Parts: sequence; C-alpha cells; structure tokens
Amino acid sequence: MIDAAPALKVVGRAGVGVDNVDVEAATERGVIVMNTPGGNTVSTAELTFSMMMALARRIPQAHLSMVQGNWDRKKFKGTELQGKTLGVLGMGRIGGEVAKRAIAFGMKVVAYDPYLTLARAKELQVELVDELEKVYAASDFITVHMPMTDETRNMINAAAFAKMKDGVRLLNCARGGIICEGDLLAAIESGKVAGAALDVYEEEPLAKDSPLRTNPQVIMTPHLGASTEEAQENVGIEVAGQIVDLLVSGEVRNAVNLPNLDAKTYARVKPFITLAEKLGKLAAQLSPKRNEKLVITYGGRAAELRSDPITRSLLKGFLESAGGKDVNQVNVRLMAKGLGLLVEEIKSNEETDYNEWIHVAVYSGGEKVVSTGGTVFGTRNLPRIVRLNSHPVEIVPEGVLLIMNNKDRPGIVGHVGTMMGKHQVNIASMTLDRENIGGQALTVLNLDSVPPPALIEELSRDPDISNVRIVTL
Repeated sequence: MIDAAPALKVVGRAGVGVDNVDVEAATERGVIVMNTPGGNTVSTAELTFSMMMALARRIPQAHLSMVQGNWDRKKFKGTELQGKTLGVLGMGRIGGEVAKRAIAFGMKVVAYDPYLTLARAKELQVELVDELEKVYAASDFITVHMPMTDETRNMINAAAFAKMKDGVRLLNCARGGIICEGDLLAAIESGKVAGAALDVYEEEPLAKDSPLRTNPQVIMTPHLGASTEEAQENVGIEVAGQIVDLLVSGEVRNAVNLPNLDAKTYARVKPFITLAEKLGKLAAQLSPKRNEKLVITYGGRAAELRSDPITRSLLKGFLESAGGKDVNQVNVRLMAKGLGLLVEEIKSNEETDYNEWIHVAVYSGGEKVVSTGGTVFGTRNLPRIVRLNSHPVEIVPEGVLLIMNNKDRPGIVGHVGTMMGKHQVNIASMTLDRENIGGQALTVLNLDSVPPPALIEELSRDPDISNVRIVTL
C-alpha cells in the first residue's frame, strides 16, 4: 500500500500498537507514522477490573445457566475481592490504574516490575517485590500488564503455575502469548488454577476449535481492551488533530519513527541520536534493572545541540528491555516518569580530548553503578564509545560485545584469543585499558557472533578474569 501511494505523507494509527503498519517501509519512504499513546489506558484498566469481578463471581457462567432455564445458586458460589491479594505484573499506565481500583475495593496489591522505583511504588500504595515467585506465592488473583518481549513470552507457564497458590485466578488483557495457553488449561484441569479471564490470545482471531472456548472456567472476550465509545472517540480525535498539525504547520507529535524536528535540525543531530541509543542500550545491559536516576551530560559542541531528541533516543535504548516494541522517542519520557526514573540533563564546558561528546551515568541505590560516554568521528560522523566506567576505550557500538575485567599480566591477550579460537568465535576488534602495571584491566571485544555458554563459563572460571558480560547493540 505504501508503494502504491507515492504522495503519502503520514500514517495515523488511532491506537497504540503499530504492528499493522510497515514502519520500516514507511521510514524508508520518508512517511511519518503516528500513534495515540495513552488513549485506551482507562478502557483497558476498566475491562481488566470488570473481568476480575466476573471471574470472582462467575457471572458469565451463571448468566448462561439462567438463559438455559436453570436456577443453580449453589453451583456458582463466588469469592469476594475484599481482603484478597492482587498480583500485578507490570506497573505501567494500565497496571497502575488497575492497582488504584483494586485498592479502592479493599484488596492488597503486590506488584512485580523490575523497572519501577521504590518511591513510585510507595506513591501507588503497592508492595513492590523483586522476585516473581513472591507474587505467585502471595496472590489470589494475578493480572498481566507487560509488553510482549523475548523475556515475557510464555513467562507464565507450567513452572510458574506450580509456584502459585492453589485456586489462583489469572487475567490477561495485555498481550497474547505471555500466558502459555496449553499450560493454563492443564493447570485449570488439575485444579491448581480456579479460573482465567482472557482478552488476548497467542493467535488472533482465536481458533473456533480452541479448547479455551469450551472450558467452563475460562472467561473470554475478543480483544476488547480499547473498545469503548470514549476510547475510540479520544484516539480518533487525537490522531486527526495530529495529522492536521503536521500538514498545516509541520508540527510532529507522537511519531514512532521520527523525532519532533525540522529537517535541518534533524540532519545535525542525527549522528548523536544514533550514538545516544547505543549508549542507552549499553548502559541498560550493564546496569541492574531497578534504577533511580540517569544523568546525561552534553559536552563541547554537543552542548549546543537540541538535546531533547538525543535524550529521548538514549532513553529509548535504555528502556527497551522494560517496554519492548511499545517504546519509542515519543513515549520514553512518560515511561521513565511512570517508572519513577529521574532523568537529569547537564550542559558541560569541561575540556576533554573530544570536540563533542555525550556521557550517561546510571544511579541505583543512591550510587553510580554504570557510566559510559561517546562521540562521533570524522566527516562521516562515525559513532564511537570512548568511555566505560572511567576507562578510556574506543568501541565500535554495533553487534556483539564481550566485556570483562582481567589481571594485567603478560600473555593474557593471547590466552583469551586461544579460548575464543577453540570455540570458533572470531574477534573483530579489541580495546584494553589498565589501572596500573600488573593491576586490573578492562577488556572489550567486538565479536562476529554471540559466544556459546561454554566459552562464557570457561572465561568466568579463569582466576585472572572476572565480571564477564555479553552486550548486544
């Protein structure tokens, strides 16, 4: 369709997800893709809570029985929400709204979100736990509000059900595939799970012969999270207004594939946007999941640039593991705020070896845990990481990195290279820095492939090597 529309300027999505838009093809053609983040937050939260009440009192099953001419009062004995514990997996916008409603109904809310700060959890009046197992063990109801990522796919499976209370009830109005449907049915049949309420599925539309349809303990709706009059009107008006603003005044809002910049400014900051996203990804993979603050410093000529799109790009790289494909330059600041992550920007006049540079420091538990910085080289504006935890380095920010500390001793480089060769892993480039002769050193290798677990284990067992990490950029 994009190829057939040579005059196309913008695609507006009246909703959040853009999986039905070929964003890559649109970007290649210079077509802006807009969405309407947040327009269905309340509608999805209300559907989740409605499903939980229906699940607790078995309302759909009782209704069907009445339609069939029965009067089975004993058969449909339910349970109260008051005094029960609700486990919320993912405390973003929707998870937070569900928690508010649960607290109003006298429920205790236990939340798991490795990216939510303790201060934000206190503000939401929820108990934040660090381990999923604690949510499973404590909860009478569990509701999922996480994005679909490699980490969350089939996250709730047979092993997870085994750690839950007997008689637990589950809800999923977020993304299909987070709950393994086959394992869910088995858990219901065994009596471990008392019931489930689903609005999303592994494959949609749900197959007509799916065993979910015939299980009396399962409540289902056909992906109705955003299907309210208010939500549809809100996102419709919002996307229409965004398109008018773009076509009339050139203002870009809620674009998923372009920072909100004019063409001239965008051309100037584009190299730093690319560099910043790489720095964010690197910092995220080296940091703990729960962090309180990011300090982003712009130095040299970079301090003169418009920093907002660069900061947003860095946040996008940093928060991708928390928000999955839903994260973009438009919503990253709101996502950071929702997680309680403070973002501080500094313009520095400190003299360094580089004419322009960006640096990010990550703070967790009141201490700086990771810091990294970069610049762009030459007329082609090649991005390079030039600082890592106070060590001067020169790292090409792409592909697979192996990062480790090692003792500075003769032969260590050859020793590492021999192990790499034994496991058929090729080294593309290497950078090293040491504290002093014979002391601790930092080694960073650009690799042509992801090293096998056996190589990582062998490196980690070496008494002269520590803190072995794999980072994918």
